[in-house]
Amino acid sequence: MKLFLIVCVMITAGVISTQAADWKQFRGNEANGISRETSVPTALSGEKIAWIAELPGRGLSGPIVVDNKVIVTCSSGFRQDRLHAICIDEKSGEQLWERQFWATGRTMCHNKMCVATPTPASDGKRVFAFYSSNDVACLDLEGNLLWYRGLASDFPNASNSLGMASSPVVVGDVLIVQVESDAEAFTVGLNAQDGTTRWKIDRVQRANWTSPTLLTAADPEQTRVVLQSSEGIDVVHPKTGVVEWSYDQGASTIPSSTAADGILYVPSNGLTALTRPQEGKAAKVLWQSAKLSPATPSPLSYDGRVFTLNRAGVLTAAAADSGEVTWQLRLRGPYSSTPVIGAGHLFAFNEKGFAQIVNLQGSKGKVVSELDFAETILCTPAIANGALFVRSDGHLWKLGQ
Repeated sequence: MKLFLIVCVMITAGVISTQAADWKQFRGNEANGISRETSVPTALSGEKIAWIAELPGRGLSGPIVVDNKVIVTCSSGFRQDRLHAICIDEKSGEQLWERQFWATGRTMCHNKMCVATPTPASDGKRVFAFYSSNDVACLDLEGNLLWYRGLASDFPNASNSLGMASSPVVVGDVLIVQVESDAEAFTVGLNAQDGTTRWKIDRVQRANWTSPTLLTAADPEQTRVVLQSSEGIDVVHPKTGVVEWSYDQGASTIPSSTAADGILYVPSNGLTALTRPQEGKAAKVLWQSAKLSPATPSPLSYDGRVFTLNRAGVLTAAAADSGEVTWQLRLRGPYSSTPVIGAGHLFAFNEKGFAQIVNLQGSKGKVVSELDFAETILCTPAIANGALFVRSDGHLWKLGQ
């Protein structure tokens, strides 16, 4: 009996370890930019670059890592209407497969953006590639097309001249896709198996580039999806799309909310910390701070602190329970991508491709390593299997052993 229990514990630990090693969607498995990895390289140099893979066209989407496969999306062609989904072997950097599709929706974008701006997502069995043209391609991990959904054919007015940027999230067997513009705005829950619509809710008609995030709980069935817009926050049930509670004091349409330890940090009135409503009561505002207003990068919360990057490239740390600023550190900006945190360090890549690593474990943040990639980097990196993955338009890098 004792041996049986030991084996069960070992198997369970192995499953947990495998799940933690993946980075399945924008800002990681819990959509909050935090990795549980403890062996991420924190001293960058050219020697730390394990491999470099060439990519076609353009791409602002971040990489995801599933089952030792790195998935990225790209777009190419004069009209940016050729859509790519590319799989690269995580260990060797060799391309395993590539699939290409024609965009069915509008491909107009601001020069800074491209059609491959949203980060793909995965449920561990499938990859969901979403593009600014409002096309959704679902593939298995071997690159076989399972289904394709051109949302533009159903909702032709859901577009804007700057391009769409919201990245989808997966909860269970539902893919949540947020599509919001001045002319038409909605969020849909798609059946992950066949792409059919399980639910659809209308949203405020205003251009919005934020992504859904997750408000997790000890009971996975209590995980909820957070939708952000200029009007505020709606927290919805992922299986039904029912809005369970809201915050109506407005919010940013660029940086997204993040959640940690039951607290939701919303880019609203600077930064606003909310708790879940209890026993039918409204959500409680813990604090609001104008000093923590984020620019384009979304906020992060880690080890009892919340972090934001402002337009001047200043990284600000504050107490998560009070919003009181504890320290500030000027980094070399400007930034479009959201930093990620792993092994007690924050990894930030500015628009010019200059990487800075900040040690968060002391009483004040300290830059401990820097590396210039000399290419424009606008994506949010990924942390998986003890390595860091980041991409530019033309290349994907793995930094690690």
